Order: sequence, then C-alpha cells, then structure tokens
Amino acid sequence: MRSALLWVSENKWCSTALPRYGFVRRAVRRFMPGETLGDALDAAGALERGQGIPTLITFLGENVADRAEARAVADHYVQAAAEVASRGLDAELSVKPTHLGLDLGFDVAEENLRLITRSAEAHGNWVWIDMEYSRYVDPTLDLYRSIRADHARFGICLQSYLYRTPADLESLIPLGPAIRMVKGAYAEPAEIAFPEKRDVDQAFFDLTTRMLAPDALKAGMRAGLATHDTSLIARIDEWAQSNGVPPEAYEYQMLYGISQREQLRLARRGRGVRVLISYGEHWFPWYVRRLAERPANVAFVVRSMLPW
Repeated sequence: MRSALLWVSENKWCSTALPRYGFVRRAVRRFMPGETLGDALDAAGALERGQGIPTLITFLGENVADRAEARAVADHYVQAAAEVASRGLDAELSVKPTHLGLDLGFDVAEENLRLITRSAEAHGNWVWIDMEYSRYVDPTLDLYRSIRADHARFGICLQSYLYRTPADLESLIPLGPAIRMVKGAYAEPAEIAFPEKRDVDQAFFDLTTRMLAPDALKAGMRAGLATHDTSLIARIDEWAQSNGVPPEAYEYQMLYGISQREQLRLARRGRGVRVLISYGEHWFPWYVRRLAERPANVAFVVRSMLPW
C-alpha cells in the first residue's frame, strides 16, 4: 500500500484530477485547516491559546516553474513572518527548497531563502528547511551550511531512512544545529534507503540518541523529533530519562489533525510538542505522502468520509 500511495503522490493525472472530487477534499479537511495563510494562523492561534501548543506552518508546493514563481513563494513567507509576529504567535516557518527554486539553480534558492531567514530573524522567528528526494540532499545541506553561518535561528530536516544520514548528522553537529528528524516520505530505491519499517524506526531511534548525546547538546543542538509512533516516543523518553537528558532538550513535532490525544498527553507531561500546520492549494502530493508514511491512516480517512 505504501508503494501504491507514493505512486499516486507522484502521478500528475492524480494530482490534477483527484482533488476536484468532493470526497477527497472532505478527507483532507481533518489534516489541513484550510488553503490560506489566515486559515493556518487561525488554527495555530487556537492550538496555542487552547492547549499551549506552539506550531510550525508550511505553504504547500514544490518544483516551481520559473524564478518569478519562486520569488512569489519567498514573498509569501515574508508576509507570513510578519503576520505571525503581528498576532503574537509562536509559529515557526517551514520551507521546501524546490518551492524556492532549487531546480532553477542553487543561487535562486539561496537568494529566496536568505530573504525569508532575514525577515524571520527580524521578527525573532525560526525557519526550517525541509528535505525532499535524495537527489536534493547535498544541495539542501549546502544551503543550510551557507545560511546557518549568518542566521542562527535556522533548522534543517534529516531523514532516517537514508543510509547516509548518520554521516550527514555527524557533519552538522559541530555547527550547533537545529535538526528535525523524520523517517522519510519519498519513494527511494533500496540501494540508498531502508525498505523495511523496522529498520527505519531503529535508525530514527539511533539518530535521536546521537542528537541528544552530551557533545551534541553542548554544541547547541536543538532536536525536533517528527513522529506519531507512540511506542517510539515511549522508547525515546525512557532512554532520555535514563541518560539524564532533560525534557526541554528536545521536542516532538507532529502533524495537525493526527494523534491529537497524544499531542495533548505529551504537553501535559511537560514534553515539548510543536504541531506542523500545512496550507495552500497544492496539497494533494503532500497529503498522499502523509498517508504513505503510515498506511493504517487510510482506514481512518475512509471512516472520516462516511456520512454516519
């Protein structure tokens, strides 16, 4: 099922045709509060006021066609940084390198990313850069290193299913980085990524313990752990407690509309929780990749579409 869902997420016909159907749009509502920045910030405000849970916001899209489109995305994030500040929210920004023009050239993405990071920094906010397909890992790491040298409030995503990630993590630790660890949501060959879930989960745990090691924390590591896996969360918490790692040294980063009870339970136990809120018109590939990360969610989605 995971392979089938990933195929659907990359199919141009599916991305164009399926979002037109009402039942598909109804299914996504649980996981995305709306398509506009205002929708996302309203949801962020409700979470922060009602449950004390801060957020990340991301404007959905990738692989833009030209420089003008990439610059429009950057300008949108500049506006988002200003609106977050005007509302007094703890809502950080998360961007995709191809949405900022990486396919058009490293210089295009870097210029747009610097525009966003300068704006966010002026408002005391953070920016996170996502990791996409494996072919983008090296230029994304180069973007991070270049901009991190000038902007401390800048984080990067690493994917535990890639064999190369332990080496990438070691190379970043001396920078005192902010790292969001995810399992990985793209179709990758077995030659470069773990094909089995149990191996991806173990890699996630091993990478997490490395991020929370004394030398990494001393260097300034900010650890974001993007998982909804309750057994993995319990295992990480147990390891952290046994090794004297304080709860404030890391936070769990979860998706809007998923594992809401677990989000609240962790927050009430004093664990850091931050919820990622996605918005925008180009939601279909993102949505299907989220289902592919945990195909059991498909049954939940089907139930949510039924009228009874």
